[in-house]
Amino acid sequence: MRAIIDTNVLVAGLLWRGSPHALLEHAHAGTLTVISSSTLITELADVLGRDKFAVILSKTSTSLQQTIAEVRQLAELIEPPPLEYPVCRDPADDHVLALALAANADMVVSGDDDLLVLGSFAGIPIVTPADAVKRLVQ
Repeated sequence: MRAIIDTNVLVAGLLWRGSPHALLEHAHAGTLTVISSSTLITELADVLGRDKFAVILSKTSTSLQQTIAEVRQLAELIEPPPLEYPVCRDPADDHVLALALAANADMVVSGDDDLLVLGSFAGIPIVTPADAVKRLVQ
């Protein structure tokens, strides 16, 4: 199964347990292919570089650079063309949708209400991390 995992879910999966972390475990096991882009990787680095997350990372045996390198290695990177017209109420989220379309993704996993409210895009379901895990274990 191929999935776009939004930045908010990746952060949660990298730093804590729960459904977002279970998705990353599926990716490591090969039952989920994580699709990302340079735009989402840059956003992830910016978010994880915030003071509140830097403190958490400093308590682990990893660094921001190592974490980003691991995500780059885990994910299939695609650079999508922009959508022809705006879709999301948050224009920045259109990149996630464009990526899903370009990657022929099976789902978009997000905790962002601006994406979740859509329910799907071009036939690609937009689901919460818990729903994504349920889809993987069916």
